[in-house]
Amino acid sequence: MDDLPRLALSVRQPWAWAILHGGKVIENRSAGAIRAGRMVPGRIALHAAKGMSEKEYRWGLWRLDRHGVLCPRPDELSRGAIIGAVEVVEIVSESDSEWFGGQMGLVLRDPVPCAPIPAPGALGYFEWQRGGALAEPAPWMRRFGRTGGDARTGDLFEPEPSFRAPPDKPFGRKR
Repeated sequence: MDDLPRLALSVRQPWAWAILHGGKVIENRSAGAIRAGRMVPGRIALHAAKGMSEKEYRWGLWRLDRHGVLCPRPDELSRGAIIGAVEVVEIVSESDSEWFGGQMGLVLRDPVPCAPIPAPGALGYFEWQRGGALAEPAPWMRRFGRTGGDARTGDLFEPEPSFRAPPDKPFGRKR
């Protein structure tokens, strides 16, 4: 994708992946973040933030599973890079979408992924520039879901995700 917008929004994983591949049509933000970040409708580049905790990943995995979407392993999600573009068509304070859960939401459409382009992120909309390197997977990301084995055999023993009960929400109130 050669025509990426110059303005980007940084989103933590697995939500950045979900916007491009998992049908996530609303990105939740506070009213203050939308104001301070000068967020308005228009096409933006999507930046996958470097940070992702195991608790965030488990919550995202569960939420995506509820939509019938299988999220990649945490060590397979690009972080610290521009990973595509999406159109922000509206900013709402109410929505019937199951993806809406914040004070405000950016309504998204037409996601287009691209090969990861290493770039530092920032808060709000920002002018992105190539630079740096993709974030390396943390040790928990490499071990996630593995019951044993080593780097060569670990995948042979990976159990299916089980969601008898929702995992703890990483922040805010439980749903």
